[in-house]
Amino acid sequence: MPQQYDAIIIGSGVNSLVCAVHLSAKGWRVGVFEQAATPGGAVKTLELTEPGFRHDWAAMNLSLFAGSGFFKEHGDDLVARGLEFAPAAKCFASVFEDGRWFGVSTGPGETRARIAAFSEADAEAWDRLCGGFGEKAEYVFALLGNPMQMHRQGRLLAKALYRKGFAWTADLGRLLLSSPRAFLSETFESDHVRATLAAWGMHLDFAPDMAGGAVFPYLESMANQHFGMVIGKGGADTVTRALVSKIEAAGGEVHCGRRVARIVRDGGKATGIGFEDGETASASRAVIANLAPGGLMDLLGDDSGDAGFDGKMRNFAHAPGTMMIHLAMDGLPDWSAGEELKQFAYVHVAPSLDQMARTYQQAKAGLLPDEPVMVVGQPTAIDPSRAPDGKHVLWIQVRMVPGEISGDAAGQIEGRDWAEIKEAYADRALDLIERHAPGLKAKIRARTVVSPLDLQADNPNLVGGDQIAGSHHLSQNFLFRPAFGHATGKTPVDGLHLTGASVWPGAGTGAGSGYMLAQKLGGK
Repeated sequence: MPQQYDAIIIGSGVNSLVCAVHLSAKGWRVGVFEQAATPGGAVKTLELTEPGFRHDWAAMNLSLFAGSGFFKEHGDDLVARGLEFAPAAKCFASVFEDGRWFGVSTGPGETRARIAAFSEADAEAWDRLCGGFGEKAEYVFALLGNPMQMHRQGRLLAKALYRKGFAWTADLGRLLLSSPRAFLSETFESDHVRATLAAWGMHLDFAPDMAGGAVFPYLESMANQHFGMVIGKGGADTVTRALVSKIEAAGGEVHCGRRVARIVRDGGKATGIGFEDGETASASRAVIANLAPGGLMDLLGDDSGDAGFDGKMRNFAHAPGTMMIHLAMDGLPDWSAGEELKQFAYVHVAPSLDQMARTYQQAKAGLLPDEPVMVVGQPTAIDPSRAPDGKHVLWIQVRMVPGEISGDAAGQIEGRDWAEIKEAYADRALDLIERHAPGLKAKIRARTVVSPLDLQADNPNLVGGDQIAGSHHLSQNFLFRPAFGHATGKTPVDGLHLTGASVWPGAGTGAGSGYMLAQKLGGK
């Protein structure tokens, strides 16, 4: 007898679990099926190095989740089920080859004073950005927090034009379309300030010269200045565990180690799923696929009944990959630029716009970058509970790297197989950090290196190690994520819906696509 549900969700990432929670609250019986051994997708925490050292597998920053509409509605119950955040007042910083550093934090006047040390004109520009943030944030967050439908976005545009006028609205539109370099170069004169903020573009596949990328450095810098950052107390999986608990309390189920092999259809309607072992599960109301577009086509046998849709899904573009380095440490890095850096959640090693642009192009060309961009997460500076007393973990993203290697930009690593060369490339990354934090390697107790293909093996949505499940470039964002006509997760198959980071509003822990789909299906 097949398992029967109102809705089946393929994949257990944060969008899946959020969708399941909201549908369950509306009375739906939901079954979530995950191919990995642990739920959460990119949002999970594991003891990857030594017992007692808890490492966030991929996602660490939970600020988007904490600020989401979903959390506003369901947060009290999630907190009652164990969800706990650890706030960070000192959010992110960058270190530079000249021995200086710059960082953004919430303390009164702290960030402005650091900017003024580089340029008083830039400090005044920062004041202007902060002063205008409230007005801009109202419209940008409304854009990101609503379904990408013409009538909804049209109303938002009309509201902006009526309340703020054409010039203000056009200026906001220009920000949304600008590249990080264009926005930062016309706003600040200090290369240090520009590079520190531009590093956030690299988190979302926006090298400095990519149109449409300016909004991410803008939002991250302003949001961190005004609200700070939050990570999960004990690990990012505090979110996953609370969500799973809420699903199960409502009668839903979350099954791990179950790889879905196909989507079952009857008369053109999705009615369930089939597993590799031949078993099936049926859904009376919806099948929801938290899959990269290519993965969806695999389960449909490359035929949705709409050749145009099929081509768009197969041509969906992925960003370059990421390599993760997880370190168990005897102490935090001794940053030579300043002792205060030990207190920051993130320290970027991304010294200039030009270096970030070069790194990105090398990765796109299939080359191992000679100087990758480094995101050094210091979660135990914010949440000591993640490691034994006096010990620490480091969470290091190596951005960007190719999923398939064609060569080494530095001409030093000959291998082309990630399984063979990942340790050597991790050494290169750690050597770069060591230049800014002498003695780092002597503090390492144990390390685990996760290549782009390791990320994909754990979560097939991360194609080639693409942690954002698809490029956010303008041709694949807004109305075009994942394709025009399908930004709400609609597919040509009746009863089949797409969600996840490949669907508008895209990557991050805000779970926007899962929540908006659940509201559409189950009601607000």
